[in-house]
Amino acid sequence: MATASKKPAAKKAPAKKRTVNAAFMKPMKPSATLAAVVGSKPMPRTEVTKKLWDYIKANKLQDSKNRRNINADSKLRPIFGKAQVSMFEMAKLVSGHLS
Repeated sequence: MATASKKPAAKKAPAKKRTVNAAFMKPMKPSATLAAVVGSKPMPRTEVTKKLWDYIKANKLQDSKNRRNINADSKLRPIFGKAQVSMFEMAKLVSGHLS
């Protein structure tokens, strides 16, 4: 009686962890106008965005009708260049103030 030889079960490769883009984690120096809101020490873009949102929420600057819009106060107006921006537009405008 011949025995059938079984192949060992193929092991699944462990799920790859998502790698963080190094460009997002590189500390960037904010301009003087942006530093008035987020602080002057170099920090990653992600941290700048987080601090901006903390400031926006603390000062209730989100538009009450359309929460995707941000109403600029006296500190944000020089950064945005206008009275109101969308949250998607904000990232583009802020990147001009990072070096």
